[in-house]
Amino acid sequence: MEAQQFYYDNKIVKNFLIATIIWGLVGMSVGLLLAFMFMFPNLTDGISWLSFGRLRPLHTNAVIFAFVGNAIFAGVYYSTQRLLKTRMFSDALSKINFWGWQLIIVSAAITLPLGYTTSKEYAELEWPIDIAIAVIWVVFGINLIGTILRRRQRHLYVAIWFYLATFVTVAILHIVNSMALPVSALKSYSMYAGVQDALVQWWYGHNAVAFFLTTPFLGLMYYFIPKAANRPVYSYRLSIVHFWSLIFIYIWAGPHHLLYSTLPDWAQNLGVAFSIMLIAPSWGGMINGLLTLRGAWDKVRTDPVLKFMVVAITGYGMATFEGPLLSLKSVNAIAHFSDWIIAHVHVGALAWNGFLTFGMIYWLIPRLFKTKLFSIKLANAHFWIGTLGIIIYTIPMYVAGFVQASMWEQFNPDGQLTYGNFLETVDQIMPMYWMRAIGGSMYIIGAFIMLYNVVMTIRQGSNVTDELAEAMPLQKVTKKRTSKEGFHTWLERRPVKLTIYATIAILIGGAVQIIPSLIVDDYVPKISTVKPYSPLELEGRDIYIREGCNTCHSQLIRPFRGEVARYGPYSKSGEYVYDHPFLWGSKRTGPDLFRIGGKYSDSWHLNHLYDPQSTSEGSIMPSYKWLLKNTLDVSMTEKKMNVMVALGVPYTQEQIDTAQEWMNEQASQIEQNLLEDPDFALSYKENQEIAAQNGEEFIPIKSREVVALIAYLQRLGTDIKIIQNNPQTP
Repeated sequence: MEAQQFYYDNKIVKNFLIATIIWGLVGMSVGLLLAFMFMFPNLTDGISWLSFGRLRPLHTNAVIFAFVGNAIFAGVYYSTQRLLKTRMFSDALSKINFWGWQLIIVSAAITLPLGYTTSKEYAELEWPIDIAIAVIWVVFGINLIGTILRRRQRHLYVAIWFYLATFVTVAILHIVNSMALPVSALKSYSMYAGVQDALVQWWYGHNAVAFFLTTPFLGLMYYFIPKAANRPVYSYRLSIVHFWSLIFIYIWAGPHHLLYSTLPDWAQNLGVAFSIMLIAPSWGGMINGLLTLRGAWDKVRTDPVLKFMVVAITGYGMATFEGPLLSLKSVNAIAHFSDWIIAHVHVGALAWNGFLTFGMIYWLIPRLFKTKLFSIKLANAHFWIGTLGIIIYTIPMYVAGFVQASMWEQFNPDGQLTYGNFLETVDQIMPMYWMRAIGGSMYIIGAFIMLYNVVMTIRQGSNVTDELAEAMPLQKVTKKRTSKEGFHTWLERRPVKLTIYATIAILIGGAVQIIPSLIVDDYVPKISTVKPYSPLELEGRDIYIREGCNTCHSQLIRPFRGEVARYGPYSKSGEYVYDHPFLWGSKRTGPDLFRIGGKYSDSWHLNHLYDPQSTSEGSIMPSYKWLLKNTLDVSMTEKKMNVMVALGVPYTQEQIDTAQEWMNEQASQIEQNLLEDPDFALSYKENQEIAAQNGEEFIPIKSREVVALIAYLQRLGTDIKIIQNNPQTP
């Protein structure tokens, strides 16, 4: 039988690589801007779409889905064709995958700064974009599976196993977590509420890290490290154990993000147990990667590609050891809500994902353009600047995390908080924030060096879009397992069965954790005094979400002495039953707001939003002046309430019919409270007179967005106070 000639599609790989570099620089630049906004909170003063709360999800989405996502597609499209000895199943699907993904990224880059967000971490994009993501992901999956079915290589290499698991699991995670009811074209409410929403979100959030930032990169590691080192993978058996144990165990670990929350203890403890077990498969993969380089260490000293990959694997090992460590309750009590988590996340992002991507780019670009890398010295310079940048970025964040945790929980001999003012903590960690910005600057400088090196390499090379190859056609053999054939060897030539088994492995953990929360009536104990938000409070909550306030403020008081003394009674699961979506947050740049209702006057809140430093000296919160100018849009209030009713919130038809009057009454009371401040009343009257002189319409303060947000903030945590005053209430 003669070998068949065919062409690899290099054009799609090049397109994804170029997109990886461009979007990587964009995402990193936004991140650097955010880092400097900690020292200069009003750096973008007055520009709503450049505020911290709106840019932060843009940064995470750009880095995860634009930079890392395009890198995944580039690596998968290149390696899959070579491993299976065939061209991708469909050039048309490849193009749809590329242009569809770029359109999704552009949509995110437009909608997130404009405030269209679900607020759910790593899943902030609104429902039409979520649907587009699902469609394009399925297009990618069809292309991948179609390629596997027309392969010329019988057995599937380990990288392909990881690609298949990635496709199936990400599809399931994305669809389940994105379930929502639309209110309008760019507004929806999560189908889940409170504790259930938190559980589903962090089942998704943790496993998005697992199956979007880890498993596809492990597949890339298993392909590109042996290629770059010209060595076989250290252990085939270890790769089997690594794959199956990782995909089975990882899916259970999500609840470790919700320790000491109102999630039932059994779910928290289950997450802890499986998180600890994750150390074994994670480090098994790291060892398999590093030991693949045995006998090639001399090459590592001179080859920048291998340098990047060694640091990437090391970063993977550090992050996957630290993750289980952080799942221990005693450690989590210290680290959660602090900058320790920021350090942990960026060890994985900057070292594991970033450096493996850089190494892959340096290896691929010369081969795709049939030339040598323009400058080895520049690549080495990028490596050392980037490595130093990671160190300077992460170490100060670890220090900041310990400082925050210790100061938040310190008490005087008389039993009072030593640092009762949250801003005392912020003042102490400002030097660490400066160091983070410096480290981030170094990292992005390295990326720009890479951009120059890549451009010069492309200019001196040739553009070969279709690369000629040849391989023997796949001969038919029995589907049954032979007596001398190991089970996994047989499974490797049965891609459909392998995919089914992998799907079963990842579904078990999710089903055990999530299904009880959705079908067991007693999962969240009822609190009779907890009522739905008023229409004005509901509108204010949507503004809170739009401005990304939950990125800096948590709404979850844990049962710790320091937190109860600082914020008030710890949170109860029944208090969140009408929260679509939940807003527990994952980082405290500012204090927790769950019991903020009634602590300060309406005037204080207005002044704080207009100029935070005027009410809180040393605050690094940016101003929200536009909230005092923008007219509150109440055209969809009734529709929002109807959607909430469909989700189980018990608004009556009378309440919906009288929503406008209800809002006007509550807003008028807040307006009256604000006018009791003589300074505000004088300024307000002057603005009325100026508008009258200019013949302009004057919008009363009660009709502006700030009043709705104040109404929401003043409501937070107040339902539980009735229970405290009346112990007989269940």
